[in-house]
Amino acid sequence: MRGPGPTGEMPFLDHLEELRWRLFKAMAALGVGTAIGLVLVMYFGVMDLLVAPVEPFLGGQQLVYLSPTTPFMFTLKLGILVGILLALPVVVFQVWAFFAPALKSEERKIIVPSLYFGLILFCLGAVMAYVWVLPLALRFLTGFQQEYLQPAIEVGEYLGFVVRLLLAFGVVFELPVVVMILSALGLITPRFMRDKRRHAIVGATVLASLLTPGDLASTLLMMGPMILLYEVSILLSAMIYRKKRAQEEAETLRPSPEPPEGTVESSP
Repeated sequence: MRGPGPTGEMPFLDHLEELRWRLFKAMAALGVGTAIGLVLVMYFGVMDLLVAPVEPFLGGQQLVYLSPTTPFMFTLKLGILVGILLALPVVVFQVWAFFAPALKSEERKIIVPSLYFGLILFCLGAVMAYVWVLPLALRFLTGFQQEYLQPAIEVGEYLGFVVRLLLAFGVVFELPVVVMILSALGLITPRFMRDKRRHAIVGATVLASLLTPGDLASTLLMMGPMILLYEVSILLSAMIYRKKRAQEEAETLRPSPEPPEGTVESSP
């Protein structure tokens, strides 16, 4: 790779070469993460964590499967999912490293902490869904027709339900990060977000109703944090907007550099 040219820009072929290596490193991280994920699933009790919320509703039974290939495919899918989660920081870093040179230094100073903040928020959302929302949803969904029906929960369906719920809460909790990045890029302003507050509340209500199983408790547990995170996002956007305005005003008021000694300024 020849690196940037005299103007600070890389040739197109060098961009392609860098993209190829970034993709290769990301795929390698996913492969290593999947291998580690399979080991964790088979020997370190990942399955126990997934089954624990549904055990009180099984009536002393175990999760069932309907095909001889299901145990193997279930283990493989779960290992891949754990591997993706383990490799996600490396993948995000490779994406960031590819696009970072195109950003200004002020934008990088905001986006880098936002990525770490986003990882924390994603984990908080998933933990909240696992600890509170998942048990409530299972209690609500299994509470119908108990005098006529015997629970026999299929393992693949259960895994899909749990993954969708945890990912939904994790992604929803990323709202402040998205707002911080868009504010740093100048795509949204705090005034715009304040004007759209009522639309955001309606959207949060609809989205929470669609992403949760349908009971009121789990819907409120998603809708409440979404509205709160929207208000926090307005404050973060205002902080970033004020900082950008202050920097722009400072650059405007900054005096132009004086010519070096011994030079003669050209007349207009």
